[in-house]
Amino acid sequence: MSLSPDLQPRISVAPMMDWTTKDYRYFARLFNPNVVLYTEMVTTGAILHGDAARHLNFNKEEHPLVLQLGGSNPKELALCTKMAEDWGYDEVNLNVGCPSDRVQNNKIGACLMAEPDLVAECIAHMQQAVNIPVTVKHRIGIDDMQSYEEMLHFVDTVAKTGCTYFIVHARIAILQGLSPKENREVPPLRYEDVYRLKQERPHLTIEINGGIKTYAETVEHLKHVDGVMIGREAYHNPYLLAELGQLWQLEHVDRFEVMQQMLPYMAQRLASGAPMSVLTRHILGLFQNLPGARKWRQMLSGGNAKTLKDVEQAVIYMQQQLQVKPD
Repeated sequence: MSLSPDLQPRISVAPMMDWTTKDYRYFARLFNPNVVLYTEMVTTGAILHGDAARHLNFNKEEHPLVLQLGGSNPKELALCTKMAEDWGYDEVNLNVGCPSDRVQNNKIGACLMAEPDLVAECIAHMQQAVNIPVTVKHRIGIDDMQSYEEMLHFVDTVAKTGCTYFIVHARIAILQGLSPKENREVPPLRYEDVYRLKQERPHLTIEINGGIKTYAETVEHLKHVDGVMIGREAYHNPYLLAELGQLWQLEHVDRFEVMQQMLPYMAQRLASGAPMSVLTRHILGLFQNLPGARKWRQMLSGGNAKTLKDVEQAVIYMQQQLQVKPD
């Protein structure tokens, strides 16, 4: 199920710990109104036993927005899914893809692929609790469960609950022996498995994830599946989100206009007590691959930007580098 028929094709930015914060999401939204944004993964324990508002609050400009939950207790997941709906999220996603040791120990993430019946029970409880869509993000396999048939069994088991939306990271996860970073890079990409899943289960909506970095690659994947999830490239090179606007015939987005809109937001966040470094780290990739990009990063990182004036000076520097007349 998609958030809106108007959003076809479905393009999203992957949930990334410490990266897809509400500050990044506000910034990302300035490039493209249609790309679906995700929170970082939030565990049910953090919501139910911690500061729920800190984990769930977002800017209204971030819609369409998905809360990604980590957990394996069906009742706790249902409760958090209901909280998400009440909080105003457009959709909730269950993480069955994270390979971190920390989440494995709490029975969260990719290790759940070995327990499709439990995942199905979780999804059933989550769906019963709300009227918004509930989706699953998973790997193509884990450890010794590497075959296409095992992934298909997992999907079919979960789909029996009525869940129709699956985001598939086209790599297996090696839960013993590889770090989370290595699990994003070492196991080979098997896009063909995801394509086959869509071909053999046409009634399901399948979104592909893993190693996708360009508009051209995105267009190629959309020939085979319903949606594309972009990971780290959307953070390191956020202008890719503007380039993807071509999929909806959106108008060209100017980087300096993005910064004109971002500066008032940064001022507001600084006034509320946010450290400058928390804000500037998300905008370092704005001029990726352009003349002056390295100096832009230097001016904003390592504590070099202490005030909003410093950020404005970095913008002026880039206008000079790119021979853009300031307004």
